Amino acid sequence: MKTKILITGIAGASLGTELLKTLSLAGRYEIYGADISKTAYGLYDPGFVETFIADNNNYIQSIIDICSKRNIELIIPGGEIPMNLLSRAKNEIEKNGIKLIGNDVNIVNIFSDTNKTFEVLKSYGFAIPITVLGNSKESIIEAGLPCIVKPSTGTGGSVSVFYASTVEEAWSYCQFILNSGKTPIVQEYIPVVEGEFTVGVLSFADGEIAGSIAMRRNLDAKLSVAFKKDDIVISGGYSQGYVDDFLDIRLQCEKIAKMVDSRGPLNIQGRLKNGKFMPFEINPRFSASTYLRAMAGFNEVDIYLNNILNDKKSYFNSPKKGWYMRSFQEQFVENLKAEVK
Repeated sequence: MKTKILITGIAGASLGTELLKTLSLAGRYEIYGADISKTAYGLYDPGFVETFIADNNNYIQSIIDICSKRNIELIIPGGEIPMNLLSRAKNEIEKNGIKLIGNDVNIVNIFSDTNKTFEVLKSYGFAIPITVLGNSKESIIEAGLPCIVKPSTGTGGSVSVFYASTVEEAWSYCQFILNSGKTPIVQEYIPVVEGEFTVGVLSFADGEIAGSIAMRRNLDAKLSVAFKKDDIVISGGYSQGYVDDFLDIRLQCEKIAKMVDSRGPLNIQGRLKNGKFMPFEINPRFSASTYLRAMAGFNEVDIYLNNILNDKKSYFNSPKKGWYMRSFQEQFVENLKAEVK
């Protein structure tokens, strides 16, 4: 009998729909989906056995009810927002006999906040970009120019990430973030000349490393770029590029996972500076590149589930080297899905 899994957060070209493809590739799961929006692409994806509209006003109970009605055993968050919401309610979810799949709650709390992330990395002695709170013009000068300004939370997929070349420009972005009720972070800009990488490190439930995979991002394609001017490039949320061994980079990222005691998926993005890997974003969840990684031979989702469900360990060592590219896919929906009452 196939294990029943609910993926929450299944908007188009999202982590949720990539998780669907990754789990389908494994071929041993019965996959359901849920989203708060009637127009979420995944609600109409035939790859799901069934999909549901979750109640945004009573989200946790709505998700629990969906799982109870269909005897669904596992939940995998399909994005940063559902991950944070569900992680905070993990005890309540698991009291109902449902397993929430993801990293340890403490890891989620740290790496969902950029300020906490770089405080922890700095305390362990890792090389990091200069990173400060954007609470004054003086702090911007400390970070140096040019710089990156972003909220401390909610920056997955390069959301609300700004490039600034002057103190006044950076300060205006900081004030914009402050006015939105968030904490601004100012970070040293690292040129892309030596390469930008996205790295997935998977740890088993006991903290042992299952494997890692690195992709050198192609930042020539519009899909992967949020901002580009002259030699300045800010990457976007859609990773594509070249997968190779990249051993030195992977070992640096595996060291991060071990030092922070990661228990599950960790996605690390960074650039090289003088040959040293410098992380600028760490997400404590599966990456939206997870299906590309599965194509390369590293089905991190299936490996992790097999460990959680069956106490089995499968290790990953060598990827299928080559270029991995992405695009969008359209679909027509005549009538939107009705809410389940």
